[in-house]
Amino acid sequence: MQGITGYQGAFHAQRMIEFGTQVVAGVTPGKGGTEVHGVPVFNTVADAVAQTGATTSCLFVPARFAKDAAMEAIAARLDPVVIISEHIPVHDAIALVALAKAQNVRVVGPNCPGVTSPGRCKIGIMPNHLFRQGSVSVVSRSGTLTYEIGAALTHSGVGQSTAVGLGGDPVVGMSFEEALTLFGQDPQTEVVVLIGEIGGSAEEAAARFITAGFPKPVVAYIAGRTAPPGKRMGHAGAVISGSEGTAAAKIEALTAAGAAVADLPGQVAELVRARVLS
Repeated sequence: MQGITGYQGAFHAQRMIEFGTQVVAGVTPGKGGTEVHGVPVFNTVADAVAQTGATTSCLFVPARFAKDAAMEAIAARLDPVVIISEHIPVHDAIALVALAKAQNVRVVGPNCPGVTSPGRCKIGIMPNHLFRQGSVSVVSRSGTLTYEIGAALTHSGVGQSTAVGLGGDPVVGMSFEEALTLFGQDPQTEVVVLIGEIGGSAEEAAARFITAGFPKPVVAYIAGRTAPPGKRMGHAGAVISGSEGTAAAKIEALTAAGAAVADLPGQVAELVRARVLS
């Protein structure tokens, strides 16, 4: 865990340990030899990997240092590299995502809540108490909506296999299609919830992927139906340019692909239950 010695890093490291994650090492340059919650801290990722056998990384590193930290993790072939850090410059995100693709390493984020698999582990900041183990996987551009819809699923008696927050920046690593590919291969996933928002074309691309033969039912929700054109709403990536990226276009594409699209977040759990119990 890179940045474990900071306030946020230390706080969320403890929550991850409580959830069942094996946090085996922290990395903060200059803090090697110390401990956080019993987790040894190293000066470099290479040292941490060599001495603990760590296989993945979660970044709680300030934006100005995040690019170098992510590239260090990618160079060590940690997979996935989950980048919680926000406000990372776009050109830094472009560089680190390009390196990850060249090294065949998955990056989740930047500016994301991470990955949660109830009953197994959590990498990131999703609240522990909102999720329970089950058969519905969630992939989302919005951290808050991941929490809200995950909690609604849990409250309705439907558990989750895995929840992935892709991040809301204009440039991110993992795409909807990559997450859907993994969910399609996951025997524990029966239904997928796809949570999108205005801006960009990621949801339209996901709709084309679903149309091409995705094997499992999809329930979707698109945030930003009432957003005024040209305004950024919440995330840096939530910008509508002309007719591209509108909620209406995304809803139309997903509906045509066979997904059940909810009008409100509160309807998602009902639509999912209809598919899980059918």
